[in-house]
Amino acid sequence: MRPIVYGAIGGGAAVVVAVIAIFVLGSPAQQYSLSVEPQTGTGMGNMAYTDLKIKNTGTSDLTNIKVDYGQTSEKIPALEPGQWVDLSPPSSATMVTVTCDQGVTVTKQIESAGS
Repeated sequence: MRPIVYGAIGGGAAVVVAVIAIFVLGSPAQQYSLSVEPQTGTGMGNMAYTDLKIKNTGTSDLTNIKVDYGQTSEKIPALEPGQWVDLSPPSSATMVTVTCDQGVTVTKQIESAGS
């Protein structure tokens, strides 16, 4: 009878430790991930603008990043984890697709600052 009780206590303790570890450590970040955020606003003189913030949200470098606006595109050689760039998409752009050598693809709609 004692081995069963000790086994149950030990198993319960292992479950508690595992649950605590998950909450304390959180889920691991993805190795390759990026964020694409179009931002619109007005600047000095009420001039409307649209910016595009591209950030490496993963844990490893991203390379040969292509930013495709449909009619035009631009390239970013590399982004380290946590690094970002701000770009100015063409005023005619309504969508952007960002890809990289690591297989990440993000597509976002771009709304003009006047919308």
